[in-house]
Amino acid sequence: IMVEKKHVMPGDLVVGADSHTCMYGALGAFAMGIGSTDMGFVFATGKLWFKVPETIRFNVEGKAGKHVYSKDIILKLIGMVGSDGANYAACEYAGSAVRSMSIGERLTMSNMAIEMGGKAGIIEPDKTTFDYLGIDEVEFGSDDNADYRRTVELDVTGMSPQVAKPHRVDNVVDIEEVEGIKVNQVFIGSCTNGRYEDIKIAAEILKGEEVAKNVRLIVIPATRSEYRKALKEGLIETLVDAGAIVEFPSCGPCMGSSFGLIASNEVSVSTSNRNFVGRQGSPEGMIYLVSPATAAATAIYGEIRDPRKI
Repeated sequence: IMVEKKHVMPGDLVVGADSHTCMYGALGAFAMGIGSTDMGFVFATGKLWFKVPETIRFNVEGKAGKHVYSKDIILKLIGMVGSDGANYAACEYAGSAVRSMSIGERLTMSNMAIEMGGKAGIIEPDKTTFDYLGIDEVEFGSDDNADYRRTVELDVTGMSPQVAKPHRVDNVVDIEEVEGIKVNQVFIGSCTNGRYEDIKIAAEILKGEEVAKNVRLIVIPATRSEYRKALKEGLIETLVDAGAIVEFPSCGPCMGSSFGLIASNEVSVSTSNRNFVGRQGSPEGMIYLVSPATAAATAIYGEIRDPRKI
């Protein structure tokens, strides 16, 4: 909602009482999650103590193939550096592959910076950013002689869809390694992948298809405006016709609070950002993190399936 309402601008310093506040970095802001005590101090004073973080630059080049999206790219990067590989660092995403991303795809990238320990996940604002915000372009980026803790290189050309296996977000493999694993539930939603374009990707794959027997497909748009847009364009009808359960905007099973909690020994394939033990219900459940395309393909077959084969 902060993004939809244009409450975040390039160069802003934003804090929020949610660890995934870092997603606002997709608009060129320094955004980070804080605890309730710190937030209370901000409310009272308008100030907060910060330690200036080092920066890790992620150069992402190449052109991703069919049904390989920013979710696959960020999972790949997390797998490369590990869950603590960017501790207290500002993660700067750059390169031709990032510049070609939509705002929605960039939000997914920045959202998951925290999953490798990042303090923030920043993307240099460009024409895509300024057009989205409806403001004049300004020069805003890293210095030419910027000092980085580390530079990570990734060429996404020919890269497979990625899957994070239980129970770590950095336990990432190519989809070929987990294809065929039977699933009980598929969840498409969360602040990571619950936007209109994510729903559209899933609907295009599910159009004219049916959700596999004994599989629950739960779709939860991230906000009411995203829900309305998907509804207006017939995407919700397509999903319902395929057998999906569409709920009102919320976190849903991502935080284990409502809708789609899994039972003991059940397997969930999810577009959310965390697959920790008990995250979506029973501690005996298994959670695999994927893109909306992989989630939709999996829902059709009742097993983890490569969307490129659909």
